[in-house]
Amino acid sequence: MTGAAGPLLVRDRAGFARARAAMTGRVAVVMTMGALHDGHASLLRLARARADHVVVTVFVNPLQFGAGEDLDAYPRTLDADLAVCAAEGVDVVLAPTASEVYPHGTPSVRVSAGELGERWEGASRPGHFDGVLTVVLLLLHLVRPDVAVFGQKDRQQLALVRRMVADLAVGVEVVAGATVREPDGLARSSRNAYLDAGARAAAAALPAAGERAREAAARGAGADDVAAAARAALDVPGVEPSYCVLVDPVDLREVPTDHAGPAVLLLAARVGGTRLIDTLDLEVAPGAGPAPSGTAAPRSHPQPEVP
Repeated sequence: MTGAAGPLLVRDRAGFARARAAMTGRVAVVMTMGALHDGHASLLRLARARADHVVVTVFVNPLQFGAGEDLDAYPRTLDADLAVCAAEGVDVVLAPTASEVYPHGTPSVRVSAGELGERWEGASRPGHFDGVLTVVLLLLHLVRPDVAVFGQKDRQQLALVRRMVADLAVGVEVVAGATVREPDGLARSSRNAYLDAGARAAAAALPAAGERAREAAARGAGADDVAAAARAALDVPGVEPSYCVLVDPVDLREVPTDHAGPAVLLLAARVGGTRLIDTLDLEVAPGAGPAPSGTAAPRSHPQPEVP
């Protein structure tokens, strides 16, 4: 379906329904808010490997932005996004307006993210994940894909989408794509464009936190000390941590002190006024001992701030 001029651009439901009806075989979707970068491109390649047709949605969803957040300022770069999609062999780009997605105005019936959506990122951004899941479910209904590809950087979002798909019997395979990073380790994000030179340098503390946690785990440190090593790396000028915790990979609850096995480091911080998140998979060794002197800290950690 991709032509010489690139993917088919569709702005309305009716036009997309016609395009979708022409697709045969497996269909994959990658949902984005635009401002596509190398991280998105890696998801498009993963989608292409798993399906006969790839659909990309480009929609800055107002339901997932809270008061005072960057809805109006969020980068909108559709022409550049189409070029990325063309390079990756995308078939259709669905880029609707808010009135096309929500034809009756702000929906009165929404998906609730439940208790999982109320902690970590959800505690800092109340209602955020309700808005995310509402638009994800709506777009799944419109696209009717066999496969939906999401990035692992937004680990809480990924967990919630998987839970929604399981709880509501949505017939789609959810596939996770690995986090793509800048040369200095910072996770690729559309919001990185907001960072000036000083903030960009300070933001290196986030991948440094992951590296310190990885090193502590490799030395045999316990769960508390692994998390403490990461938090210590965030203690630099210009970085305001929101949370930095070691959690269970499935339910994202903070792991106990004696945890051994797979764990995920979740962290978020405000850098130069921009909120950044990151995640890292770790393995805490059985019988882990204390970290080297100077890295241990109490188990308690700052509660997420509410902007």
